[in-house]
Amino acid sequence: MILADKIILLRKKNGWSQEELAEKMQVSRQAVSKWEGAQTVPDLDKILALSRLFGVTTDYLLKDEIEEEEVSDGADNSPVTRVSLSLANDFLEWRKRAAWRIAVATFLCILAVIPLILLCTASEVPQSPITEPLAEGIGLAVLLVFIAIAVALFVTCGLRNAPYVFLDGEPFETEYGVEGMVKERQRAYRPTYVKCNVIAAFICVLSPIPLLVGSILGDDLLTVTMLAVTMFLAGVGAVLFILSGVRWASMQKLLKEAARQRRRSGRIRGAISTVFWLTATAVYLLWSFLTGAWELSWIVWPIAGILFAATMCLCNLFLDRDIEQEK
Repeated sequence: MILADKIILLRKKNGWSQEELAEKMQVSRQAVSKWEGAQTVPDLDKILALSRLFGVTTDYLLKDEIEEEEVSDGADNSPVTRVSLSLANDFLEWRKRAAWRIAVATFLCILAVIPLILLCTASEVPQSPITEPLAEGIGLAVLLVFIAIAVALFVTCGLRNAPYVFLDGEPFETEYGVEGMVKERQRAYRPTYVKCNVIAAFICVLSPIPLLVGSILGDDLLTVTMLAVTMFLAGVGAVLFILSGVRWASMQKLLKEAARQRRRSGRIRGAISTVFWLTATAVYLLWSFLTGAWELSWIVWPIAGILFAATMCLCNLFLDRDIEQEK
C-alpha cells in the first residue's frame, strides 16, 4: 500500500494525470491505476523507470514507510531527453533513406546465392561449356561481392543511426508540436503502408508457384531456375515489407507506440507461430508418408518460411490498425 501512496504522491507533485504518467512510462492507464490502487506491483524494470522519472532513489520507493524523498544521484538522476521538432523531422527523414539502404542490402543477401546455384547446376548438364570449378569460382565471387556490399550498407546504417539510439531504450519526452506532426505524417502514410504490405504479402504467397512447377516437371536445371525465380520474388516482397515497415516503425517510436505494440502482439505472434509451424510439420509428414515422395516434400520448408514472413507482417498490420482505432 505504501508504494501505491508514493506513486500517487509523486505523480501529483509533478502535476501529472494518470494518462500522462502512463504515457511517460509507456504503459496503459489501467496499469497505472492498478499500481495506485495497490492491485498490482510494478516489476523491477518499471521501478527503475519510476525512480529515474521522479528523480528519487529506488530505496525510497520500496521502503515500507513514507519518509522524506531521497533524491537519486548519478545516472538515475539524469534528465529525460527531450525530442525537438527538428530532431523528430531529421529522424524521420533519415529513416526514410535508411529504409532503402536496408531493403537493398536485404535484397542483395537473398540474391547472392542465386548465381552460385544456377552455375553449379548448369555445369552438371551434359556438354555444358561451364566446368564445375569455374562455376563454383564465379558463383562464390559474385556471392562475396553481394554480401560485402550488403554488410557495408548495414554497417553504414548502424553508424548513421547512432544519434537516435536513445529512442529505442531510454525514456524521452517530445516537445510541443512533435506528436501532432508525427500523427499527421502517419495518417498520410498509412494508405501507402497498407498497400505495400498487402502487395508484398501477395507476392510472397504466390512466389512458391514457380518452385512447385519446376519440381513437378522434374528437370533439375528447370527446378533450380524456378527456385531462383521464387527467391527473387520473395526478395521483392521483402523489399516492400522493409520499405514500408522501417518508416512506420520510426513513427511508432516517436509516438511511443512500439513498446505497447510489442507487449500486445507478443502473445498473439507466439500463438500464430506455434500453430503455423505445427501445421507445416503436419503437412510435411503427411505428404511424405502418404506419397513416399521424400525427394519432393522438402519444398514444404522454403514455402513455409516465405509464407511465415508474410503472415507475421500481415499480423502486425492488423495489430497496428487495432491500436489506431483505440486512440
